[in-house]
Amino acid sequence: MIEVSYPPGAQDMVHRHDADAFVYVLEGQIIMQLKGKPAVTLKAGQTFYEGPNDIHVVGRNASNTEPARFVVVLLKGKGAPILTPVKE
Repeated sequence: MIEVSYPPGAQDMVHRHDADAFVYVLEGQIIMQLKGKPAVTLKAGQTFYEGPNDIHVVGRNASNTEPARFVVVLLKGKGAPILTPVKE
């Protein structure tokens, strides 16, 4: 389990988790998108799921002025990395 904090305007690189990833938004709003699926905007109290074969193409703070925080629970192999960058 990890907590992620996005400062205003922050975004992730394209990546995958090779795990079941369960996201729970604690504060602010985030935009998430998996390859081949539409982007979704999540608010505090909402959840998001990524499967082990999903490529996470968008992960960013929806705001350029407010921070966002969320918790991610990863069900992965022992010793496996939290994320692996993916080149598009």
